[in-house]
Amino acid sequence: MTEHRSKIDYAHCIRWLVDQVYPQAEYVRIVQDNLNTHTAAALYEAFEPAEARRILQRVEFHYTPKHGSWLNMAEIEISLFARGCLSRRVESLQDLRQRIATLEAERNAQHCSISWRFPSNDARSKLHDLYPAVNNNLDRPLPSPAYLGYYHEAHSAISRDSHFCRACC
Repeated sequence: MTEHRSKIDYAHCIRWLVDQVYPQAEYVRIVQDNLNTHTAAALYEAFEPAEARRILQRVEFHYTPKHGSWLNMAEIEISLFARGCLSRRVESLQDLRQRIATLEAERNAQHCSISWRFPSNDARSKLHDLYPAVNNNLDRPLPSPAYLGYYHEAHSAISRDSHFCRACC
């Protein structure tokens, strides 16, 4: 946590992760949000091109979706920390860091988790623009038992004769 969140600060944080925290790792996977400072270009703004390339060769970025049910869980956790750490006056950045570390240690010691559910029916109604409609085609006849037997027999023959199919059979 820093007082700023500029591209330069971000670039130095990535270099710190690669060089100090995980120096022996072949590459470091970084899961991050889509903040405008969280880009590979930030490293080129902060460092010489050769240094930026060196760092980026050891980094694998994974960006969180801009929408989705995971956001609710993240927001719940952030809300818990906000209420636990910001409910009274914060004297300094060091004071805030100490409060966060204490609350994090307490929650981890108690094995706290978030029990949040988003049933499929709720997802279909609330996110109907993002997902195609489900059509059961109940008017269409089901495959005959003879066809299913033929399919199973053919699939078994493939799994006996081919090494790549054994993993799924």
